[in-house]
Amino acid sequence: MLKFAASIALTTTILLSSAPAFAGGREIPNDMRPCRSGNGPAVKVEIEGLKEATGKLRVQSYRGTKDEWLKSGAWLSRIEVPVSAKNMTFCLPFSQAGEYAIAVRHDLNGNGKTDITSDGGGMSNNPSINIFNLGKPSYKKTKFAIGNEVKSIRITMKYM
Repeated sequence: MLKFAASIALTTTILLSSAPAFAGGREIPNDMRPCRSGNGPAVKVEIEGLKEATGKLRVQSYRGTKDEWLKSGAWLSRIEVPVSAKNMTFCLPFSQAGEYAIAVRHDLNGNGKTDITSDGGGMSNNPSINIFNLGKPSYKKTKFAIGNEVKSIRITMKYM
């Protein structure tokens, strides 16, 4: 259990520190229209297992490359909203087909700070996280390919 808790703490720290407010791509609203059939490329992200319907949720897209995955300032788009349910759905459009990855952060109390013992995180493909990879799974484990379609993925949140 201690090993699992440590890995969640490390993952949360990486997710929180990987995206300072001044860096990266563009903030977008959670507009579901690009995720309608025939409107791709876009990814419909279903997030499950939010601990509480409180705080803020941040969903960020990255290119699925070693050089950009979870790197400060390398995110492409970000949606940040108040948490309204324990399961939420988001739509992230892309300008072109390619390989991408998604990172999610739940700031449980909405204070904008890293609270290792309460905040949560998740990533596309729900990779296993352990102390040996310091909570940052390889881009190879989180990336997914998307053409001109709308792709659906599911991310399960992890907490201490």
